[in-house]
Order: sequence, then structure tokens, then C-alpha cells
Amino acid sequence: MNKVFESPGEAISDVFDGCTIMSGGFGVSGVPFTLIRALYEKGIRGITIIANSPGGRQKEMDLSILFEKKQVEKVIASFPVYSGEINAFEQQYSKGEVELEIVPQGTLAERIRAGGAGIEGFYTPTGSGTIAAEGKETRTLGGKECLLELPLKADFAFVKAYKGDTAGNLVYRMSARNFNPLMAMAAKVTIAEVEEIVEVGELDPECIVTPGIFVQRLVKGEKYEIRFE
Repeated sequence: MNKVFESPGEAISDVFDGCTIMSGGFGVSGVPFTLIRALYEKGIRGITIIANSPGGRQKEMDLSILFEKKQVEKVIASFPVYSGEINAFEQQYSKGEVELEIVPQGTLAERIRAGGAGIEGFYTPTGSGTIAAEGKETRTLGGKECLLELPLKADFAFVKAYKGDTAGNLVYRMSARNFNPLMAMAAKVTIAEVEEIVEVGELDPECIVTPGIFVQRLVKGEKYEIRFE
């Protein structure tokens, strides 16, 4: 089945107010900039964003732009702010206009993985004895107090890959893999933004990281000039 969509707007046409979206990326690597821009232009509101960060490194085009029109209601992230200029997310959070749930980075990755694997919870010592433990069930395992963490799932996952074929199989480039493969497994609908689309059979099977069974839609992304610090 050909999963290629002609435009980012078409690919996200059924994204709705109040939905939960996972968005891949780490800093500027592996961020689905084109899909984020399409979401901004569509004007969807009340979004819960699950990401490593709500943006800030490329604030003209990363998740930061969604806060300009107050489209986001809640953020679940491990690295919510960057040093330097205060961005729109920080301003809204300080005013109580957006909710924030901070999750340790490894725990965030494992909660997403659990969501994709059908695991209904796991125990980890990370966060024990801190504010992260408040309200969570605990057990002593291996002599350590461990917190019960629940899986994360989403209505949509926006992922960024290097190449994809028309069946949705994805190949990533270097560190751009980061959260993308995990998120692709944990959403009802996964939309992949890729740099190049090829026919089935043109990708080396040994290089495919995300099988097409996890990807419902594919769109070619725009090229952006990325500034590295």
C-alpha cells in the first residue's frame, strides 16, 4: 500500500483539538520541522506534546512555534528549557497557562517504549526520594526503592527519518534516530517526514529501523538551514 501523501497539510488533515502528539528529536537532530510547521498553520489547539523538549534551539521552526498561538495545553518532557532567552513556552508556564510534567530522560524513553510494546507499567529506581516520586506506587526491588511508571501513548507520532519507502519502512541517519523509532511504535497514527522517498525494495533491509507496519503516512520534508551552536 502506498502511504505517501502529497503535502504535510494533507498528512495531518485529521489531527484534532485536544489530541496527544509525540514529536521526535533531540536538540536539532531528528526534529520533524515540516510537520510541526503544518500543525502550526492548521491551528489545532489543546494539544498534549510528548517530546524530549518543547523546543527552543530552532525557535523559528521547532515546537516553540506552537506556543506562539497558545496551541499547547500540556508538555511531557525531560528537558523543558534551554539557557538563554526565555521562550514562549517558559513564559506561558510561568503564568500557569500550560501544564508541565518533567520525566527523567531514560524513564521518558522507556515509558514510550512500553507504550509501543504493550507493557502496562515498569519499576525503576530513578526519581526515588525526589519530587518525581510524589503520588506514585513504590516497591523495594533489589534493595532499592523503585517507582511504578506507566506507559505513554499518543494519538499521533510525528517522526523524522532519512529515507522511507512507499510502504513506510524507515531508515534514520546517525543521531537522528533518538526518540523517533520508539515514538513510531507508540501512537495510533504515525506520520513520518523523510528527506527522500524510494520504491519498495530500494532500501537495504539490514538498515531499516522502523518497519512499515508502524507507519501510516509518509511525506517528504522541506529542507531547512539548521544552525548548530
